[in-house]
Amino acid sequence: MKYLEYTPLDRINDFLSQVNLGERTIKGCLEAYSCKHTGTDKKLSLSLENEILDYLGKSSDTDSSSPVEYACGSSRKTLIYLLLTLYHMYPDYDFSAVNAHQFFTEESWDGFKQIFDIYMCEASKEWLAANEGSPLLETLYKALDEVVKAAECEIYSYNPEADADPFLERGAIWSYHFFFYNRKLKRLVSFRFSCLSNFAGESFVVDELDYKEDGEIFDDMDI
Repeated sequence: MKYLEYTPLDRINDFLSQVNLGERTIKGCLEAYSCKHTGTDKKLSLSLENEILDYLGKSSDTDSSSPVEYACGSSRKTLIYLLLTLYHMYPDYDFSAVNAHQFFTEESWDGFKQIFDIYMCEASKEWLAANEGSPLLETLYKALDEVVKAAECEIYSYNPEADADPFLERGAIWSYHFFFYNRKLKRLVSFRFSCLSNFAGESFVVDELDYKEDGEIFDDMDI
């Protein structure tokens, strides 16, 4: 996997680096990758392939609602690309235990759009106020189209348990992570966006102060 630089993504990333909404902050990041193996990717890819096959061998789960059918070689390859992308984004985190149900395919662009419209509504208003012209979602679509041809993409979402999510920041209210994968181009774009409470840090300071005050009380006591 190779990180790719694209100016259209940079403009959106600059805006989504921190959208302060008073009590909370919206953050987002777009990253493009080529699916061509580089460096240790081949070894890691083989390891992940073996893990998936081992999982298939041990699992009796035949839930047809699972969007990624691991028995299919092309789907396993897609899953490996997604995992390799996560490894490149967070090289110090171990994703080897990631299972099938943590990825699911969105039914359409409309499915992603519905989530975006609901959770990024206020950020979109801030975008319009700061940027005359196209709405944020329309700008995002054009950027994705330039990088991975949005209409030809398969859309996946990463949904891990909280303790297995390296993207989850302190004070997170909600968080989403999507992948736009173009099989023909062998290229994908990762898009993660989240909402953080601006009071999370203050809560930590208050807790720390309370702890210190308790400590001072014990310091004055003869024990």
